[in-house]
This record gives sequence, structure tokens and C-alpha cells, in this order.
Amino acid sequence: MDDRRRLDGVCGIVIATTGDDSRIYVGSEVPDMLVPLVADAFDTAPLPSSLTLEPAAISAVRELLEPACSPLSLHASLYYVVEPPVRVEMRTRVVRSDSAEAQSLTDLNPGNWATGEWQELLDGVLGPWAMALDDGRVVSICHTPRPMSDRAAECGVWTHPDYRGRGHAAEVTAVWADILRPSGRFLFYSTLPENLASQRVAARLQLRSIGRTWSLLRPKPAMANQRHPLSRSGA
Repeated sequence: MDDRRRLDGVCGIVIATTGDDSRIYVGSEVPDMLVPLVADAFDTAPLPSSLTLEPAAISAVRELLEPACSPLSLHASLYYVVEPPVRVEMRTRVVRSDSAEAQSLTDLNPGNWATGEWQELLDGVLGPWAMALDDGRVVSICHTPRPMSDRAAECGVWTHPDYRGRGHAAEVTAVWADILRPSGRFLFYSTLPENLASQRVAARLQLRSIGRTWSLLRPKPAMANQRHPLSRSGA
């Protein structure tokens, strides 16, 4: 959020709903004159009767934003709260970001981190992480894809396609939560409605479903989406 409480660097809106309540967050690149109109369209629209239903406000807000933020893309995300301690059977070696072993992974970039960005991750610049290793390779990572606030942190999980379905994602998520438990932050896990494998991870960890977000945004350039927002690496 910027100093105006707007979503920094975003043209569009995000609606968060828990079923009982719904809130809207407006992007910083939305023209100021449109903000009260967007807020009014949201306030006058009925709440969805189910979390699976698209909020009625989306169509009205889209009409207002199209001239300024086109093209707009709509995506939904499911959200869970991670309540440590998270219990899961550990069958794999997992390296933590707060351990002395972190720098031993320098040459084990699985290939989906940009040059320099991988070292920033290992150095702790990009937030806490946990990595599962098998036969000398990193096969699953739970990291912190967005900047943490004083009150909250969200995890992101990746597992190598050859190692999916073996419980690695649950293992690294549990360790990530354990790293952050002393901070007292609220911890969150999110996934897409169509990502059933990720939802099975949430079920395995017994995470509590709290709602979903609907993001109506102008897509950012591909490279901007891939790079961690705290990365200083230009390569």
C-alpha cells in the first residue's frame, strides 16, 4: 500500500470477501476522479451469496475502469490462514533460511530464479524461506513472495514437476511457518480455485479457509510478474 492506502503500482482493484464482509482496495494508478465512483459502485452492490460467486460489483467497476486501465484481467484467489505450529510428517531434508546451511545452496538454483535474485533469496534479502532437498537438488521451496508487513506475511510454494504429490510442499510450508512463528505475524497461504493440488496441500496442513480475493487488474509486463518485488538484481 502507498501512503494514500492505495495498492502500489496497480491499475485496477482487488475485492476481498469472507462471506460475511467484503472490502475493496483501489490501485494507485487509477485516476483520482474515478476513486469515489468506484467506491460508490462497490458500496451499492449486493454481497455475493456464496464465496464461489463473482461479486456483483465487478461488472460495474469494470465499466468505470476500462477507459483508464484497459486491458483488464479478472483472477480469483483462495486464502487460508496458517496457524502455527503446523504439524506434518517430515520425510525430507529441509533447509531453513535462518540456518547456517543456507549458503550451501548457492549452486542449487532450480532454474526459475533470475541471476542474482537466487543469491538475494539465500542472503535473506527476499524474506524467510524453506527448501526441501533430494539427491543434491532443490525440489520444493516455500518463500515469501511479497514484502512482509509488521502484522502479516504470505507464503508462495513451488515444487519441481517430477516431485509433486510426495508431500514436499506441505513440509516446506510447515517449516516456513515455524520460522515466522516467533514474529507473531498473521501468516497466509493462497492459491487459485483451479489449483486442486495446492488446495490439497492446504487440507493436509489443516489450514483454515478465510475467504477469497477477486483481482480486476491491468496485467504487468511478464518480467515484472516473475521477479520478487524486493529484488535489487537487474539481471
